[in-house]
Amino acid sequence: QVQLVESGGGLVQAGGSLTLSCAVSGRPSSSYAMGWFRQAPGKEREFVAAISRSGGSTYNAVSVKGRFTISRDNTKNTMYLQMNSLNPSDTAVYSCAAVRAQYYSSSTYSTAGDYDYWGQGTQVTVSS
Repeated sequence: QVQLVESGGGLVQAGGSLTLSCAVSGRPSSSYAMGWFRQAPGKEREFVAAISRSGGSTYNAVSVKGRFTISRDNTKNTMYLQMNSLNPSDTAVYSCAAVRAQYYSSSTYSTAGDYDYWGQGTQVTVSS
């Protein structure tokens, strides 16, 4: 069983930066492809970014390309989301997710249904 715990959310002014972390426990994070999703009030969950199990492949949503960077440190069993140039439309609960991947897989996954494990989420609020 894999547990995911997000941290690093908070309140930031428009134009500011935040770094989210997703700590993996129960199994080595290196066995899993992972991703970030977000959900704003009244809206559907939205894909943000994904990363392959080794970290060699990444994929960002168009809405965050050039502003957000996904990364991981499997020695620390942790995935990160560096968010720059934040704007009020980035306000949402951000959740990390994981899916077991084949050893040599470089795949990334952008659909919520592809993932088996989810964290509880961390709130990011961007003020104007």
